Amino acid sequence: MRYPATEKLEIIHTVEASPLSTKQTLDMLGVPRPTFYRWYDRYVEVGFDALTEISSWPKSVWNRIPQARRDELIEFALEHEALTTRESAVKYTDEKRYFISESSAYRFLKEADLITAPDCVVIKAADEFTDKTINHANEPEPND
Repeated sequence: MRYPATEKLEIIHTVEASPLSTKQTLDMLGVPRPTFYRWYDRYVEVGFDALTEISSWPKSVWNRIPQARRDELIEFALEHEALTTRESAVKYTDEKRYFISESSAYRFLKEADLITAPDCVVIKAADEFTDKTINHANEPEPND
């Protein structure tokens, strides 16, 4: 569970003021000792600001396709409306010399509302099979 900085500080003050041992207090609070000591060390070294959560998400992703390329792909797809997503991705890669996978092309075109749902084909099952199967398990064996 992630705690906001204010709750972390409250837990630190609770443990410091508790007449019980640190282990007992943390067990009652449900906070793992390594987690508490990591918070406490940061708090002692830096202060309250060190208790704020640091995002583990990277600020940028190394393989993200730039927005300019996405927009260029959308324009390309609009110029070549007859192509499927797969064909658009291949033709774009060939002509622009920049690889975009079929799945990325599909995702970008779908975000731009350029992918429509396929027409639904409703197939009605017959009431009975026209060519019935024969159950050979209950037939008598032929005499040789």
